[in-house]
Amino acid sequence: MTTPEEALATITEVYEASAGNLRAAFDAYLKDGALPDADARAMGAFAYPRLRMTYRPDGPVPPFSRAFGKFDTPGIYVADITRPRLYAAYLIEQIGLLLAEYDFRMEIGVSDAEIPYPYVLESGRGLDTDEVPPSVLARIFPVPDLAVIDDKIPNGDWMPAVALGSASQADRIKPLSLFSALRTDYSLQRLKHYTGTDPEDVQQFILFTNYQRYMDEFVGIGVEKLCQDNHYTEFVAPGNVRVTAETENAEEIVAAAPWRRHQMPAYHLKAKDGSGITLVNIGVGPSNAKTITDHLAVLRPQCWIMIGHCGGLRHSQRLGDYVLAHAYLRYDGVLDQDLPPEIPVPPIAEIQQALQRAAGVVTGDKGAELKARLRTGTVVTNDDRNWELRFSEEAQRFNQSRAIAVDMESATLAANGYRFRVPYGTLLCVSDKPLHGEIKLPGAANRFYERAISEHMLIGIEALESLRRDGADALHSRKLRSFEEPPFR
Repeated sequence: MTTPEEALATITEVYEASAGNLRAAFDAYLKDGALPDADARAMGAFAYPRLRMTYRPDGPVPPFSRAFGKFDTPGIYVADITRPRLYAAYLIEQIGLLLAEYDFRMEIGVSDAEIPYPYVLESGRGLDTDEVPPSVLARIFPVPDLAVIDDKIPNGDWMPAVALGSASQADRIKPLSLFSALRTDYSLQRLKHYTGTDPEDVQQFILFTNYQRYMDEFVGIGVEKLCQDNHYTEFVAPGNVRVTAETENAEEIVAAAPWRRHQMPAYHLKAKDGSGITLVNIGVGPSNAKTITDHLAVLRPQCWIMIGHCGGLRHSQRLGDYVLAHAYLRYDGVLDQDLPPEIPVPPIAEIQQALQRAAGVVTGDKGAELKARLRTGTVVTNDDRNWELRFSEEAQRFNQSRAIAVDMESATLAANGYRFRVPYGTLLCVSDKPLHGEIKLPGAANRFYERAISEHMLIGIEALESLRRDGADALHSRKLRSFEEPPFR
């Protein structure tokens, strides 16, 4: 292979052949009980395509300073690929960056990993699981093997293999990307289950929230933007409800989407090149925050940002003020095995600046006025919503960390962004002040929500749009990359 387009075409050909073979064998078994051809499987009839790059420079490796799209050391870089049509733009970009700077050999073949049959069967295929139990199918067709679906590469737990019969550093076999094909397919399936939408609809700029009222606001703003801004082409809601600028009563149609059927419903304001905005309601708690970002990470988004509510910890804060997190005190616990809590999670400067600028644009506040409403500091993320019942135990740590707000999701989202090399940020809105006796009474809560949610949502959207306009490549800081990284972003 000599061009990204040629490589993509071959990868797609191999993948479609394997997926087609698997579907045909599955249908043949259901029709007359015919078993898959063992010899054909041994030759890779059901296998993922494998992309292999062999890089052996004559001299030192060029010291490119960018965060990705580079070889840090000589070696054999390998990745199994799934869903090449979904990842077409990404693959062309990543392969192109390497071809532009390095001289290496690129080969495409079949891997030793087979595509699990649930990942290529269309929904509604009419399979009667009472007649053909999944346990029977698992003995005949490839199924997901949890023993090999893991996060060793992003967690830094992988070890390079050595090519058979060679001890040379240049023959070390290393990963080309952060995720295997099996790990990717696993997450793509889970995304559809949790969000109620297809992975193809997820956009490259992602917002998270923890309140349904933000979703309602996003629907109104998104449908309005769809009619006003030709950058956006379609609005997608859970249940694959779709509207365009020409759709009559579009907002009512989207509002009636069956979002309640899904644990973390997602809405997508789509653009042709994928540079639109996705909003996911992750609900309350760090477990959901980890779950959804574990899966969204395989789509390699440009960034994700949390916009939600928090408890203000300082006397000077008012309900409706904003908190821009520049540090996190991690009491979430769910990521401790993957990213120990003593590992710092640094702020991403470009996102911090975009959020602060967007707050000024949307609110109209400047200088001291903006500073009075938007405070930068440490956010505590706690896995216990009733942490107030243990405040006497927590007070010293809160004080030592100089925390200014507490929530249940932000540090988890930031830590998983750090772990998966996805730029992240947090802008929260103070909805109560538990340490100062300011809680939301029913009437006050409604007035607060009406006033704050629209403005907060507009700030999040403006921040992402400004990042897109400025060029998302600047987001991908080297601070998110470790010593020996996969070449692909």
